[in-house]
Amino acid sequence: MSFHGQSLLFCGGSFVTVSFAQLERLQRLKAVRLRLLRLEISITAVVAGIFLLFIIGNPKVFTRFDIYYSFMSTIPFFGIMALAMTLVVTLGEMDLSFPSVLAFSAWMFGKVFQVTGNIWLAVLVCLAIGLGAGALNSLLIVRVGIPSLVATIGTMFFFRGMVNVVAQGKGIPLVKAKETIFYYLCVGRIGEVVPAQAVWMIVLGIGFWLLLNRHRFGSHILFVGDNEESSRMMGIDVERVKTIVFMQMGFFAAFAGILSTLEVTYFWPSQGQGYLLTTLAAVFIGGTSVFGGMGTIYGSFVGALIIGSLEAGIIAIGLSGFWIQLIYGLIIMVSVSIYAILLRKRG
Repeated sequence: MSFHGQSLLFCGGSFVTVSFAQLERLQRLKAVRLRLLRLEISITAVVAGIFLLFIIGNPKVFTRFDIYYSFMSTIPFFGIMALAMTLVVTLGEMDLSFPSVLAFSAWMFGKVFQVTGNIWLAVLVCLAIGLGAGALNSLLIVRVGIPSLVATIGTMFFFRGMVNVVAQGKGIPLVKAKETIFYYLCVGRIGEVVPAQAVWMIVLGIGFWLLLNRHRFGSHILFVGDNEESSRMMGIDVERVKTIVFMQMGFFAAFAGILSTLEVTYFWPSQGQGYLLTTLAAVFIGGTSVFGGMGTIYGSFVGALIIGSLEAGIIAIGLSGFWIQLIYGLIIMVSVSIYAILLRKRG
């Protein structure tokens, strides 16, 4: 129903008044979801082609379960962060601090467990540190007004420096954690076959997908990422949305720190340093737009599989390790170019 350039829209059990411009933005959201479906089909074809190439190149390795067991053991550590990062990038923002947040949270986890012997207290402190780091990022970005790229460069150095200062280059052994049920819940082997961290990544992937695609908050993320001012006109609390998104990024960075620490039952001060580019690459290969307003959890999930399997696949088919970064870059450039062309043609 419409009148005087406005329309009544049924939302949340009641009618709300929106302008035709805002209604047009809702229609654009539906169009974005259709374009994302095309992107997800494309990335499915990409990962299928990559693994087919690996199987043809070395069938002895890629037709055995061992290599996939290795992938399930290692990919979830940055894959879970890629899922959380998808919300940040969809929002039109960036977070470069998460590897350092992972490291500092993991140090707190290890230290509290070493001192108290209480793994549940260690988990609580670790996750609280992650939330606090996300809250600090959101404070700098939302309240102070610093661009997210600049703000998180600062917090990246800050939290890495904190790790260096408190750890003094020393690791923390966590062998006793194997005696706890929490260890098996996080990184145990289900049926001696499936690493629990792989199950965590799948479950969280489903949860993130439902949040972004079936929940009102996910729609708010997409709206804010597309246009902040229009989002405010629609009654969306933009500051609240940004704060929650950055806090969840810190939370899941801390959670990934727990998983990676328990997997090897040891904390080391350089923990997390290799996850920045792999995590971001997984998100962008997956098709999430760096400009915001469009994100795909499925794409980031598959992107993590691609990034996590490339190194082993390259070596397995007979190429030397010198080719790894070159092929990483080539796949990223080709994938993102294909997505851009598809969106331009369909847009």
